[in-house]
Amino acid sequence: MFKIGLLGNPNSGKSSLFNQLTGLRQKVGNFPGVTVDKKIGVSQLPNGESVTIIDFPGTYSLHPNSQDERVVLNIVSNPKDENYPDAVIYVADTMNLEKHLLLFTQLQDLNFPMILALSMGDLVEKKGLKIDTTVLQKNFKCPVVLVSSRTGSGIEILRKQVEDFKNNPESFQTQKPFYTLNKQEKEIAKTVQSEHVEQDDYQSLLWVHHHDNLPFLEDSEKTRLHNIGEDANYHYLRGQINETMQRFDKFTPIVNKTMVNKKSENQPETVTDKIDNFVIHPIFGPVIFFSLMLLIFQAIFTWSSIPMDWIDAGFGALVEGVKSVMPDTLFRGLLTDGLIAGLGGVLIFIPQIAILFFLIAILEEVGYMSRAVFMFDRIMQKFGLNGRSIVALISGGACAIPAVMSTRTISNWKERIITIMVTPFISCSARIPVYIVLIGFVVPDIKIAGIISAQALVFMGLYLLGIIAALGSAFIFNKILKSNEQSFLMIHLPNYRSPQFKNIALLVWEKVRTFTVEAGKIILIVSVVLWFLASFGPSEAMQRAKDEALSMAKEQQLNEMQTGDLLAAKSIEASYAGHLGKFIEPAIRPLGFDWKIGIALITSFAAREVFVGTMATIYSIGSVQDELSIRDKMAKETRANGKPVYDFATALSLLLFYVFAMQCMSTLAVVKRETNSWKWPTIQFFFMSALAYLSSLLAYQLLS
Repeated sequence: MFKIGLLGNPNSGKSSLFNQLTGLRQKVGNFPGVTVDKKIGVSQLPNGESVTIIDFPGTYSLHPNSQDERVVLNIVSNPKDENYPDAVIYVADTMNLEKHLLLFTQLQDLNFPMILALSMGDLVEKKGLKIDTTVLQKNFKCPVVLVSSRTGSGIEILRKQVEDFKNNPESFQTQKPFYTLNKQEKEIAKTVQSEHVEQDDYQSLLWVHHHDNLPFLEDSEKTRLHNIGEDANYHYLRGQINETMQRFDKFTPIVNKTMVNKKSENQPETVTDKIDNFVIHPIFGPVIFFSLMLLIFQAIFTWSSIPMDWIDAGFGALVEGVKSVMPDTLFRGLLTDGLIAGLGGVLIFIPQIAILFFLIAILEEVGYMSRAVFMFDRIMQKFGLNGRSIVALISGGACAIPAVMSTRTISNWKERIITIMVTPFISCSARIPVYIVLIGFVVPDIKIAGIISAQALVFMGLYLLGIIAALGSAFIFNKILKSNEQSFLMIHLPNYRSPQFKNIALLVWEKVRTFTVEAGKIILIVSVVLWFLASFGPSEAMQRAKDEALSMAKEQQLNEMQTGDLLAAKSIEASYAGHLGKFIEPAIRPLGFDWKIGIALITSFAAREVFVGTMATIYSIGSVQDELSIRDKMAKETRANGKPVYDFATALSLLLFYVFAMQCMSTLAVVKRETNSWKWPTIQFFFMSALAYLSSLLAYQLLS
């Protein structure tokens, strides 16, 4: 299928345009050999034909400073790559056109058939400006389309241009190169072309300039390209600067001619400037940021209560319905006590996860997240981090896996490693189910000043505790790790704009679907294994447990329901799961944990959210009171001395353990892949586990 590459700078409106062109016909994967996200969609043309749209990572230049940019360089400089586009739609922010044309002219010099899509078209009219697209078309020799991803204007014109490119490739006009190679560079290109005759001058120069970062080249070819540069005594950095300056010298006058009725330089402050006076203020800025975070946590608790009750009631009705129509067999036990109980114990928390993604997406859409990066850069530097680290840390509130992958935009090796190491301390959405269940044992459901939920404040406190742990750990790593690299932050602060709810809806749908499918796979497997381990055990031990339960029931004159509860409790203790929990119980008893919690700690290493599914499975098997929710069953659980298992000390100890512990094997796998070493995930696992154990131990021993 005909492939269209969607390219542009970060914050150019590229992702919004991708959503307009593809809608729900998109999927997320990875570019081959790397963990960089690849979004692919299908767009239908006016004549009914379909084309593939590849949304490339946001890129400033073909001289890369991050892994995302290296991926783009690797693909566009290698026509044999499977993702090499047949044509390019280049998205540029109309309000910042000059800054966005560097990469555009570089791609033109690689002879791609191109369409220049000017985004934020609706904002141009609001600013009282007019864009003369004929000037751009004449100078760049390519179609220019003014589009607005918010209103949808220009989208159909863009589809028609793609159709013309696809069906009339001869209409593509070759543009005279924007960058003219000097004598030294021409000699270098000529030497490269002696073996690669099909290449043009600029592509040859790129190969020499970045041979170490081009994985498609053989080692012998990399050596040859290195020698070509060395023999010519080529100064790479000076060459990059000269190229950049020459390009700006050529397209800046074009941009100046394009803007009609442009306001004078002494124009009054824009709305964006006025808002930024408060949003990125050194005092008001952090206050606004933490106030927004508090509102998000409050919303997670208050908005989600009704849909959670619906889901809870739905799964309860499903269990009762299955039990009413199926005979009491092992398969029914697997279905109700294993699959439905385990899956329902996690799916009930989808409303909170959806709300979290929804609100963070709004902040991204309106342009606030870039301000957060800028605002916290100086603070992050003190801890050995980078302003871009705030993106990973905030993303970690959703999931540590994409958060770790987002560190590819940090060019400094030391800052990237430190960010990767501390990001899992940020409480992710998988911890939400654990927090929701346990906070109820620690804090009563009351309102402070009749407005703010005390539980929401504690919930936010757990997130702040994770942030403090992340920054403290970063400070320690910063003192240990050594690097001579200089750190810098280059980021574009977009104009504030109203959120585009189609983009938000697609993002929430994608994230919730991914969470449900990926977590669901793990939960189903763990639930089935756990049900088996909890339902079966050594035959002698199981029989002994049964006899003991029946004897105790007879002595205490228990009724049928009480006898069933006692029999189930004794059976699970004698099961394989019980043996596993008993095995680790001596190590976790000082933390206030019993063998049932021990089972959950082991299973939740697959994924933190499995904790609640595990407890749901254990207590579904361990009690016949199926009408009770998981929290009610845990609240009724008692120790041998009659005291509740989940008292204040134990619940707080368990909360602290999950705040600090590395309970996610998927995150460890991604850290290994991102760092290309088992060294860093190993250090990460033992460091976080030790901190979790010691903090839980201290809390329980002081409070119990």
